[in-house]
Amino acid sequence: MAVSGRILAQAVAADRDYPPVDKSLRDGYAVRAEEVPGALEVVGTLRAGTEAVQEVGARQAIEIMTGAPVPTGADAVVMVENTRREGGIVYVQHGTRVGDAISERGSEARRGEIVLHPGHRLGYAEIGLLATFGYTQVQVFRKPSVAILSTGDEVIPIEEQPNEAQVRNSNAWVLATQVAKSGGQPVVFPVIADDADALRSGIREALKHDLVLFSGGVSAGKYDLVETTLAEFGAEFYITRVAIRPGQPFVFGKVKDKFICGLPGNPASTMITFEVFARGVVELLAGVPETRLPLLRGRLSRPLQEKPGFTRFLPARLESDGFSVTPLPWKGSSDVATMARCDCFLVVEAERGEYEAGEWIPVILKSKSN
Repeated sequence: MAVSGRILAQAVAADRDYPPVDKSLRDGYAVRAEEVPGALEVVGTLRAGTEAVQEVGARQAIEIMTGAPVPTGADAVVMVENTRREGGIVYVQHGTRVGDAISERGSEARRGEIVLHPGHRLGYAEIGLLATFGYTQVQVFRKPSVAILSTGDEVIPIEEQPNEAQVRNSNAWVLATQVAKSGGQPVVFPVIADDADALRSGIREALKHDLVLFSGGVSAGKYDLVETTLAEFGAEFYITRVAIRPGQPFVFGKVKDKFICGLPGNPASTMITFEVFARGVVELLAGVPETRLPLLRGRLSRPLQEKPGFTRFLPARLESDGFSVTPLPWKGSSDVATMARCDCFLVVEAERGEYEAGEWIPVILKSKSN
């Protein structure tokens, strides 16, 4: 379905009980629980998709396949692995209980029950649920249009060959991927030089979109012009710095009815500040009713020492045991290669500087999907 990954804008209700009948969860025999173990006469066979017209009488059983309706008179299904068949007689080797291997009518959903609410992101399981209840079309929220502006005299398009003083515009495509994954529609603008007139022109066009993301130009340098230029447009700033590393220069505000996020120019800082702050803005604009940063906990495989004072996000590797994490050596916020190798980020608390091996530490998983 084309709505995969979109945010649902309507309630979805079951159009019938599901399952619509009592159905078997196993291949085996439909029986009366009180009559087993023992020998039973096999009086029929039921396959998935057929109606159960024959009843199970005293000392009888009906051979049944997974998904088939449970016949009247039976109150349990015994797995074929626990039986032995000789002609028209089946020998059930173990006792069973009423309801065993049966999914009762309506146990998963009742007719009219709301099974998906507005604000739910539609993944593969949700698509399956829509198909189960006959929804060929549903209403979804519009994807917010997100303008991405990279600034800096040193930044060039990725198809060009840089000299020793230049860098390719990787940040724009990082952000485009993160925006799309968060439910937005990215619009990458041409690189804007460190020039106030060029920046004004870019901002004017970018404000036609629902959200504007800046990469670079938000620090305290002579040529960091984003904040001062936005102020000319009447910007109201809610955040101008955050106590994290990498990513301390971060700006969040509003120009009239359009939100703006200014992200640092170093690649790791851009990636992390988007995940920690800007991702939530995109999700809320996309229709997610409540956004949150999912923090897990991992156990350090070796000691860790950092300067306290800032919350730090460090690239790390999740080990094969599923809960141990190993910090990766890296060269700081420009180290794109390590950011590509890591699969999670350690969150080093601002008031702490040292962790021992075996300690538990907050972790953000880095998704590789989309």
